[in-house]
Amino acid sequence: MSRTHDPGSEQRGPAIYVDADACPVKSEVCRVARRYRLHVTLVANARMRVTDPDVASLVVVAGEFNAADDWIAEQVATGDIVITADIPLAARCVRRGARVLGPTGVELSDANVGQALATRDLLAELREAGAMLGGPPPFQPRDRSRFLQGLDRMIQEVKRNRPDRSPLDNPRGMDR
Repeated sequence: MSRTHDPGSEQRGPAIYVDADACPVKSEVCRVARRYRLHVTLVANARMRVTDPDVASLVVVAGEFNAADDWIAEQVATGDIVITADIPLAARCVRRGARVLGPTGVELSDANVGQALATRDLLAELREAGAMLGGPPPFQPRDRSRFLQGLDRMIQEVKRNRPDRSPLDNPRGMDR
């Protein structure tokens, strides 16, 4: 495992972990994190360019196919935010008390992650049987917009519910 950047500043707010290998919204996560003065940890199986090293660091986890998922699941804590399209990783993080947001802006929580896992497994069986071909629909601009709105809302909710909340936690200086 290697890290490309380790910012020394103290963070106020949730940690944000990104399952970065195929994530289409890495730059959007960094842009929102910068506004809230939060740190982003990009976790990947291979080196990649970090577009905003003042906000994000890269953790490269070598090894098995799911090594990045395992690293995120081991690090995440209650109140952290995880960005992933990986349903099994989302389920593991939800069990640890994290908030999980998919790249299309859909939140996975205790209320829906079980159904998402069951649907994923069913679709995998149908693909294996040849009854269904293809994967998810292509990523659209509206998905990016929905993601940005969802991440902004999620950060505000997590910060509002933190016991050590301070006025610095709200970059706009007001609560909704």
